[in-house]
Amino acid sequence: MNNIYMPELMKVIGVKQHTADVKSVKIRFQDPATTDAFSFRVGQFGMFSAFGSGESTFNICSSSNWKDHIEFCFRKTGMVTESLWRIEEGDSIGFRGPYGNSYPMEDWEGRNLIFIGGGIAMPPIRCAIWYALENRAKYGDITIVYGARTAADFVFADELDQWAQAERTRVVRCVDPGGETPDWNYEVGLIPHVIERAAIPAENSIALVVGPPIMIKFTLPVLDKMGLGTKDIYTSLENRMKCGVGKCGRCNCGPVYVCKEGPIFTLEQLHRLPLDY
Repeated sequence: MNNIYMPELMKVIGVKQHTADVKSVKIRFQDPATTDAFSFRVGQFGMFSAFGSGESTFNICSSSNWKDHIEFCFRKTGMVTESLWRIEEGDSIGFRGPYGNSYPMEDWEGRNLIFIGGGIAMPPIRCAIWYALENRAKYGDITIVYGARTAADFVFADELDQWAQAERTRVVRCVDPGGETPDWNYEVGLIPHVIERAAIPAENSIALVVGPPIMIKFTLPVLDKMGLGTKDIYTSLENRMKCGVGKCGRCNCGPVYVCKEGPIFTLEQLHRLPLDY
């Protein structure tokens, strides 16, 4: 019987620093046969390990169409991420996965897509954005709203211009008041307020909202006012998970294990979970 806690060995093939405390990493299976056999769906996550320090849960932030490698992104916040911060191209790390459910991209076909992300929450949305753009004809209008505290806190900022060039795709970027620079030519304001000002059409739309809990809390009423139903609003509870396979119990909430039934939930599903979740 295979050990479910045994990670696959991965080779680091690229590291990019985005902000003062955020990096993304490209990795590839050391075993070519595993690369050929591996697949995942956008929205799924993995357990990434720095040997000697432990492992942490991160979304696979690359598109499932990219077969040569996978990517993850993290903020330097503790022992594991401190170790991951020091890795370089050519180093080895561990990976377990993919785990969890995924964004129902097939169900979203024919719908307009509204992607809303705050700060480090852009990576879990990025995989869905790239997938939708790579299958552009299957989706309606795409609106991407991305906010950060300051102009220096955007992750994958270089890709925003690429997305904005795509057909029927609008990118709205914003910073909190006081976070702009003298040459800032975009929106200033909190994400819920920027969404209201942006006058985004909500008819036949799906919204994916990922970010700090306080941002999500004040964004949901705006989406409701726009006319989106609870079945049409999705989010991720990735930060609730620890072991990835429903054994440790950390992510248990009533009848749900987030790492198994999630981490992707509609607002309708979240309303059925205990209120203190």
